[in-house]
Amino acid sequence: MRVGRLELDVIARRGSLVVVCEVRSRRSARPVFPAETIRGEKLNRVRRATALWLRRQKLGRVQARIDAAAVVFDGPRGKPRIEYYENVSFPYRSV
Repeated sequence: MRVGRLELDVIARRGSLVVVCEVRSRRSARPVFPAETIRGEKLNRVRRATALWLRRQKLGRVQARIDAAAVVFDGPRGKPRIEYYENVSFPYRSV
């Protein structure tokens, strides 16, 4: 989902909880595992895009959380290995 020049990979909602998931994938976990590339400025961009998306959606009071998914295609026959991390950023509330 494009939010201006920013991008959100996956957005899901259950009740008042909105989860934005940043997805990173690689063919190999070497030299660095995909999740290790989500930090600093990238996380700040995801935060800004999430806040902007929430304002535009006018969902009212919701709790937002940023998660991350790391996908490595190094299993047998290229089968993906997936690791999921909840709450990689401090949760915040939108009004």
